[in-house]
Amino acid sequence: MKELTTEIIINASAEQVWQVLTDFAAYHEWNPFIVGSSGNAIAGTRLTNQMKQGDKTMTFKPKLVKVEENRRLEWLGHLWIPGLFDGHHIFIIEALAPQQVKLIQKENFSGLLRSLVMKQIAETTRAGFIAMNRALKERAEHQTIPVSSS
Repeated sequence: MKELTTEIIINASAEQVWQVLTDFAAYHEWNPFIVGSSGNAIAGTRLTNQMKQGDKTMTFKPKLVKVEENRRLEWLGHLWIPGLFDGHHIFIIEALAPQQVKLIQKENFSGLLRSLVMKQIAETTRAGFIAMNRALKERAEHQTIPVSSS
């Protein structure tokens, strides 16, 4: 297994970061890495994501495997068929203060083609994570999002 991990401090509440992260339909407005997405933040459902990988865009349909509101979002995707090249993508929101969180974005890669594929995509994938983290930070810190009082 190969893991890529990135993190960033965001000066916004966990609720604000969650709102941006799970508003999949708005990804095209701000996300330089996952440039399009559709679906709902419900465990067991699938998203349709368009990911920028270098100068190409590829579509993949990962299954949401864990959804913990304001805390954690995980999906599992496969290249072609399960077991060839699988990616378990994880977003963790750790509250540091009422208006500050650490966002951890990581992915665990596995499968028969892991070594071969990772040689080709590791650098651009890490750069994509970092670009997405920065863009999410910018959007969460500068967007007023109503938070329910429930």
